[in-house]
Amino acid sequence: MEADAAIRQEVVALVPQQQPFRFIDELISLNEKEVVGAYRFREDEFFYAGHFPGRPITPGVILIETMAQIGVVAFGIYLLACQNNVLPRDLRKPLSLFSMADSVEFNAIVNPGERVIVRGKKIYLRKGQLKVDLCMEKENGEIVCSGKLAGMGVEG
Repeated sequence: MEADAAIRQEVVALVPQQQPFRFIDELISLNEKEVVGAYRFREDEFFYAGHFPGRPITPGVILIETMAQIGVVAFGIYLLACQNNVLPRDLRKPLSLFSMADSVEFNAIVNPGERVIVRGKKIYLRKGQLKVDLCMEKENGEIVCSGKLAGMGVEG
């Protein structure tokens, strides 16, 4: 069943990463099998000054972190709430620990000001471990990167 807008906003609010290290603006779609979220890389992000002066591009590790925050952390919070049959806000300080990146491939550069869409499909959730097949694309549909990421869901 698709999560409504209020639940999606609640999940985003529970993501433990905060500015300047939060890379999730919204969850567009969320259910027990799939997640779709978005983030716009602002022109004043802290990492652009050094990556690279005069030609800023979003670092690959930040792209992976963006996929992890949307596809493992936020998705994991939602799935943990579903598993415990509670609303996300009723979890005790939910935390999802990133544990694996596999077969990540980069296909395009993300420039300051660009918005990316992250789409994830659950591969499995067992023993608190979530593995997700993720793809990041630009608003025009161009694939930026893809791969499989995993994390361990715990309550704080």
